Formats: sequence, C-alpha cells, structure tokens
Amino acid sequence: MSKVAALQSSFHLLFFFVIFLCLVNTIFSGVTSSFTRSEWPAVDIPLDSKEFAVPNNQNAPQQVHITQGDYDGKAVIVSWVTNTGPGSSEVLYGKSQNKYDHGAQGKSTNYTFFDYKSGYIHHCLLDGLEHDTKYYYKIGTGDSAREFWFQTPPEINPDAPYTFGIIGDLGQTYNSLSTLEHYMQSGGQTVLFVGDLSYADRYECNNGTRWDSWGRFVERSVAYQPWIWTAGNHEIEYRPDLGEVSTFKPFLHRHATPYEASQSSSPLWYAIRRASAHIIVLSSYSPFVVYTPQWHWLRDELKRVDREKTPWLIVLMHAPLYNSNEGHYMEGESMRVAFESWFVHYKVDVIFAGHVHAYERSYRISNINYNITSGSRYPVPDKSAPVYITVGDGGNQEGLAVRFSEVQPDYSAFREASYGHSTLELKNRTHAFYRWNRNDDGKQVPTDNVIFHNQYW
Repeated sequence: MSKVAALQSSFHLLFFFVIFLCLVNTIFSGVTSSFTRSEWPAVDIPLDSKEFAVPNNQNAPQQVHITQGDYDGKAVIVSWVTNTGPGSSEVLYGKSQNKYDHGAQGKSTNYTFFDYKSGYIHHCLLDGLEHDTKYYYKIGTGDSAREFWFQTPPEINPDAPYTFGIIGDLGQTYNSLSTLEHYMQSGGQTVLFVGDLSYADRYECNNGTRWDSWGRFVERSVAYQPWIWTAGNHEIEYRPDLGEVSTFKPFLHRHATPYEASQSSSPLWYAIRRASAHIIVLSSYSPFVVYTPQWHWLRDELKRVDREKTPWLIVLMHAPLYNSNEGHYMEGESMRVAFESWFVHYKVDVIFAGHVHAYERSYRISNINYNITSGSRYPVPDKSAPVYITVGDGGNQEGLAVRFSEVQPDYSAFREASYGHSTLELKNRTHAFYRWNRNDDGKQVPTDNVIFHNQYW
C-alpha cells in the first residue's frame, strides 16, 4: 500500500471514528432544558383564601388525610383535626355510600410549639380491609360529620398495574396549587411524597397556623388516596431559641406512618408493599451511618424484599444522592457513601428525592468503586444501579433552583428548573412508564418520558 493510500485509509478511519463518537455523544449526553418559568411569584396563598377554607359546622373534622396503615395495603390510617374540642375519634366505614357497617376507634393527641397550640389531632387505623375495594368513611358526629372515600390497592402481585404520583417540596403557593391540581388529573392512585410539606417553619416563631392551612389545602387529594410520607429538612423544626429542642415535633404529631409493620423503630423510616412495588422510605436527617438504627433496619429490610412478588423496588428520601444543581450540591453524599453499594447490590429500580427545587433525572450510574486510594472518583455507567430522580419542584415559597452546573455531568440525563410532578405507571413485572409533567401556564405538559425496564426481571 502506498503512503498516500495509507494516509487516505487512516483519514477514513479517523473520520468514521469521529462520526461514531458524535453519535455516541448524541445518544448518551444529557439534556438541559432552556424553558424559563414565568407564571406566578413564589409567595404563599393568603390565609383567608378559599383554598384554605375551614368547614362550616362547629368542630367539624378538617385537614383529613390518609396513608397506608400496614405492610401490604389492607389497612389505612385516617387522620384529621378538630379545633374547638376533642370530639370523637371514631371512623365509620363500609363498601356502600351512607351505609357504614364497620367502625374503628382511634386516639387523639395535641402539641404546643412555642406560643402555638394545635387542635386535637386524631389517628384511626382501619384494618382487615379487602384489596381492590372502594370504601366510604365518615368522621365526626351530627351536623359536623364529613364523608369521604378511598380505594384499596390490588392484591400483592408481580404483574399488578398501579400508578404512583411523585411530589416533593410542595408548600402552599399558587404554584403549589397548580402542581396539586395537575396531579389530581393524572390518574395517580397514591402519592409518594419526598419531603418538605407545609414550610410552616419559615414563619417567625413557627406559625403553626400554616401547618393547619396546608392540611386543609391538600385535603382535596389526600383525604381520598394515601400519601406516603417522607420527612424533609423543613420538618426538623429544631428551635432552641424558642425552647423547642426536640426534632420533627409537628410532623410526628400530625402524620402517622405504618413503621411498626415493617419492624422499624422510628416513624421516619419504614417500608410498605403496594400492588407490584416494594417502597422503602428513608430519613435524610436522622442518623444513618454504620450500626445506627436506620442502618440496621435498612440492611434487614432489603433482605426481606421478594422481587418475585414485588418486582419494583423504589426508595424515597429527601436529599438527592446525585445532583448537578448548585442548590444543595452534594448534601446527600454521606448517605450515598453509606448506602449506594446496597442499592446497586439489590438492584433498586429508582430512587426519588426532593430538596433541590428543580427537576433532574440521571442515567443508571454508580460510584461504588471509589475510595481514597482507588483513583476511581467519578460515577460510571452501571446496569445494576438505580435511576436517580429529583422532584423537589412542587412550588413552595423558596422558589426554583435555577443554577445548574454550567457543564452537565455525564450521569445527568435531563434537567429543568420548573414546577411540576411525576407519575410512575407500573405496567407489569418488566415495564413501567415514567413521566415528568411541567406546570406550564396552567397546562400539564409531559416534558420528560422514559420506559423503565425492571432491574430484577
């Protein structure tokens, strides 16, 4: 071969190699959306708004909300507040409207936070329910009684279809209302809530009335379907300057979780099974390093997961383990170091987090090979790793986190600083359809879509 021919051949090889690299980069590089949000300011809805309306009759139950009450979806915890007196903690329920052939007796509690005194907070467990059944329930007495309903999930089954909504960092602004109303049109059957509920802690002296207004605000959804609660940093509420030295006080009084059903020692971390999913809730702001109660519990719970029955393994937390936004950058690093190898070993499908007030989805990557001497200090593609999704974009008064890193990391698939919510439709044991929906000028816009292939099957 002549030198000219050899040069031409080398040039052709180099040309095709460059084209190949461009194609690979096109396939695997991430997207940073250029959409600019400009609808409503990040201010809370006024307290006298109809969105926070108090029920008319004296001492009528308000702030009604439900969550799963057991491990497998055959129980519901009903919670509500009465303001002027303890009233009744009984729940009447049945399968026909206005025909309540069952009753359960709950308990009430209250708390003070500095100069705020809560109403009477009721929690009542309805257990022994049938799967895939609509139940009507009634709380309160006489003219103050109120009636609601909920649908239990299908029996635990690897092919049971089910749709979860995912919401985080909601608050109570007009943007929050937009997110909530859009979610309620999505067909979601249960919300996976990834922390930061009311943002009441942003008010001077911790204005507990903003906990009450938020409870009335979300009642339109959570009185009719379970929200699975994760605690965020705005639920910590540690205020020694006000004499409040315990943590999570309002959250723990108001929001019951079925932690004992999964052998947890704390309401802040627990697990449930629902339809074809095994859902693990973690606390980013409780001790989790080696030998702590949360570490021990997660180690044991991951061993209990049966992917033959619940193929979809989902983890909820507040602080994301991977995040390319300047807001709260690397705040989840300690938990990543503690648990990422477990998530990869057990092939967790997806991890949802909040905290960062923007949206971001990762590729399947891990950084489990890194140690101080290995030199492998960057995340790498890993087929056994979870997808990490940040949905801290519910709409609260702190506004959006608009400062993404200038260069999008290789692990980041899609990111956008907008308000919205996600849905995860589990189709069967092998496939699920995930969608992030932007709140765009009052319209729900599906902006990021992906089909997930189950990690186990």
